Amino acid sequence: MIDALATLAGTGRVLEMGIGTGRVALPLVARGVHLEGIDISPEMVERLRAKPGGAEIAVTIGSFADVPLEGRYDLVILVFNTIYMLQTAEEQQRCFEHVAEHLRPGGAFVIEAFILDEHAAAKRKRGKRDTSHYDVATQRLTLDYLGSGEGVLRAYSVDLRYAPPAELDRMARAAGLQLAGRWRDWEANPFTELSSEHVSLYTR
Repeated sequence: MIDALATLAGTGRVLEMGIGTGRVALPLVARGVHLEGIDISPEMVERLRAKPGGAEIAVTIGSFADVPLEGRYDLVILVFNTIYMLQTAEEQQRCFEHVAEHLRPGGAFVIEAFILDEHAAAKRKRGKRDTSHYDVATQRLTLDYLGSGEGVLRAYSVDLRYAPPAELDRMARAAGLQLAGRWRDWEANPFTELSSEHVSLYTR
């Protein structure tokens, strides 16, 4: 991932949506990439700033769907299924429009996300500790986890709004972006109907 993103970034201005604690941003900045970020969680950003080099990355706190930004970017990054964290189709559409507004002509928007077997997910339980439920009608996916830390069991849930690649493509077109390429991984292997995830590149 880092190699591919660094190549895409080149010497341009880069924005990572959902920068979190910097697991993508910090390696890119270490390679000389000019990167800024957005994240809705001040706690996550504090963890980023506590890491070596993290305090020097400019981060805007807010939703990446519509937080005010200044200027334009050559590359916008949205990885680790983060597009699904937006809870409605309207929010996801606003995200594409927000990106299009702040991309320079010829700029690129890259999304990495999993492919869901929708009907299987609606019935599936995964393991003894983690479960999932998918509502086919609303495209809402709930992941329930049971994890341990410091000898204590903790339960937590993640709510996602799944959007298959074809829907993301429609959102992109409505925002004035075009699909320039899609692969099944960061090594640019061909995307097929059997792929479990996708890396999609949209351009302005």
